[in-house]
Amino acid sequence: MTNQPVLEVEKLKTYFYLEDEKVAKAVDDVSFSIYPGETVALVGESGSGKSMTGLSIMRLVREPGKIVDGTITLNQTDLLALHNREITSIRGNDIAMIFQEPMTALNPVFTIGNQITEVLRKHKNMSKQAAHKKAIELLNMVGIPRAKEIIHEYPHQLSGGMRQRVMIAIAISCEPKLLIADEPTTALDVTIQAQILELLEELKGKLGMGLLLITHDLGVVYEYANRVMVMYGGQIVEHSHTKQLLQLTKHPYTEGLLKSIPNMEVEVDRLGTIKGIVPPAYQFPKGCRFSDRCPYVMEKCRESNPDLLEVASNHEVRCYLYEEGAHGK
Repeated sequence: MTNQPVLEVEKLKTYFYLEDEKVAKAVDDVSFSIYPGETVALVGESGSGKSMTGLSIMRLVREPGKIVDGTITLNQTDLLALHNREITSIRGNDIAMIFQEPMTALNPVFTIGNQITEVLRKHKNMSKQAAHKKAIELLNMVGIPRAKEIIHEYPHQLSGGMRQRVMIAIAISCEPKLLIADEPTTALDVTIQAQILELLEELKGKLGMGLLLITHDLGVVYEYANRVMVMYGGQIVEHSHTKQLLQLTKHPYTEGLLKSIPNMEVEVDRLGTIKGIVPPAYQFPKGCRFSDRCPYVMEKCRESNPDLLEVASNHEVRCYLYEEGAHGK
C-alpha cells in the first residue's frame, strides 16, 4: 500500500428531509480513508447507514436526501465540488460500485454484452468491435464459462452467482481506483459467496484498487478485510485493524454483534442478541445512539453523544466507558 489514500472522507453528513419537518440523519459526521490495495469493511445492522455511505461517495443520493456537509476526496479530487457531468465521467471510470441485488441492478431488456460494452465505449472511447472483445475478456476474468455465448444472453437467463460476476465485470471494466461492494454476496449460497469474495480479492491485487466492503457478515470481515469500521445510527462507533478489533473488542455494540455469531467450539443453548432494534434515523436518542440498547448505559450516555476516541494504537471507539477516568466494562 502507498502512503497516499485513494479515498478520503471527512465529516460526511447525508440527511433526508421528510414530512412534518423530520430530518433523518442517515450518515452523520463520518470520516475514514482507504489506501490502494486495501480492503476496508463497513459493518452494521440494516438501517445503520452503510449503504447510504456508499451511495454518498458515488454521489447517487436522491431527493429528499442531500449531502449537507463534509468532503469526499478521490485521488486528490473533491467529488462534492464537481458538476453532474464531471461526476458522471468519474463514476464507473475511477470509482465503481457493486450493488446489493444484481437482478435489479442489471437491465433486463439488454444483453450482458450490451451492458458491459456501454461502459467501455462511454469511458474508454472504444470501438464497438474493441469493446466486444474486451467484454469477453472481462467475463473470462471473473470466471464466467462460455463467455462468447453468455455475452449474447439476458440477465434472467443467468443464475444469481453468474449475475453477480457480470456486475463485477462491469464494475472493473475501466479498472477503477476504488470499488465499493455493497453486500456483494447477498442471497448467494455459501460456495458461491466464497468464490465471489476470492475473486474480488484477486482482482484487487491485480488492479491495485482500494475496496470498501459493505457487509453485515463478520465472518467475511475476518477473512478479507484489513481494517473494519463498525457503524451504528449513521456514525462510526468503532474502527481498527480487523484482528485487533475482533480480539480486543471495545464498543458494546460490536460486542453484541460478535456474541450473535455461532461458535462451533462452544456449545450454548442460545446465541447472544442485542435487545431492541435500530431506531429510525429521524428518531435517534438524545445522547449516545446506542444508549437505549446498551447493557452498560450510564446517565451521561443519555445526555450527550460521545466523540470517537483513540483508546489504543489505531483503535477508535465512540463510548464514554473509555473516557479518561472511566472504569470501563
